[in-house]
Amino acid sequence: MVQKLEPDWEIVDALMEMEGTDAYKCYQCGKCAGACPLNMLDAITYPVYRVPYEVKLGVIDTEGPEVWQCVGCEACKDTCPRGVSQAKVMRAVRRVLAEFGGMPGTLQSVVASISSGGNPFMEGPEKRTEWAKDLDVPTFDGSQEYFYFSCCTPAYDARAQKLAQATVKILKAAGVTFGIIGEQEKCCCEAIRRGGAEEVFSNVASANIATFNAAGVKKILVQSPHCYITFKNDYPEFEGNYEVVHVTELFYRLIKEGKLKPAKSIEKKVVYHDPCTLGRQSGIYDEPREVLKSIPGLELVEFPNFNREFSVCCGGGGGGLWIEQEMDARLSNLRVRQAVETGADILAVACPYCLQMFEDAVANLHLAIEVRGVSELLAEGLGL
Repeated sequence: MVQKLEPDWEIVDALMEMEGTDAYKCYQCGKCAGACPLNMLDAITYPVYRVPYEVKLGVIDTEGPEVWQCVGCEACKDTCPRGVSQAKVMRAVRRVLAEFGGMPGTLQSVVASISSGGNPFMEGPEKRTEWAKDLDVPTFDGSQEYFYFSCCTPAYDARAQKLAQATVKILKAAGVTFGIIGEQEKCCCEAIRRGGAEEVFSNVASANIATFNAAGVKKILVQSPHCYITFKNDYPEFEGNYEVVHVTELFYRLIKEGKLKPAKSIEKKVVYHDPCTLGRQSGIYDEPREVLKSIPGLELVEFPNFNREFSVCCGGGGGGLWIEQEMDARLSNLRVRQAVETGADILAVACPYCLQMFEDAVANLHLAIEVRGVSELLAEGLGL
């Protein structure tokens, strides 16, 4: 027997109050389903177009997996003739669920860790700058051009720390003035906002803004595209207005100006993966590629069909970094297999989330490809 679902107008009202109004733009054409990377996985059938319909009636299946499968890549928005932001609609749904304890346990732990300690790794704030202890990184005092925000992942994860360390070496080699704030820095909170934890996001974002403003921050140089879109698009809602620059943008400018001249050859074939938040959502496609092309000996190749705005998400967005998925339901596995098919020796990334997701996939699938950050490759090309 087919279960009859009755509209719940109280839930509809709540969803509209929590920014779910984009659902009313949807006229069920279904183009989004064709663009959604999840539907490239045989193990998943993800009817993207159904979500706005359910939101308009308040009949969301809170027990089903769909609510937490969306990675917020916004491939659907690019395809939609009405520009419906499914990620925004999904954020509204997750906010309602979060208020009633419907958030997955692993994500709840991340939210609690950020709320209490300022980072998702359940580490103390005093450890936030350990990655920089041997690099003589100055404290930002307002006199430097950039406040460098490493992101929590390069701050606390041993592997990802190499991204931040490489970046610092490059900035010093180019004579760029920068500094870090340190223990007072907190997570940008992009992932948990997309996960529905709006109150924690608001509190932590406000605390960061107060810290940044007190230090005299005007320009923020970020390692992570997730921090990029959050500082640029979300923080202005809380009166946090800054010029935000991704490291690959700055590296490209420094190379053009002749302040960075890679001379050490890297005789490798490299395929570059466009992160959703840096490429599709921010329009930064050429800069990382030009940085890689500047390295002698490096052969840059492309993913056939699935590059630039058609890039396939690593699966780490929208809280996916902390939500466990079955092996056959992981976008990261699909993407690294695509990378291997290009014949590349190295899969280059410009996002700490992508680094973690792909290295995990390569290890699980026992594939012969190396995952490295653009910062790491440039530092090697500079002999640093």
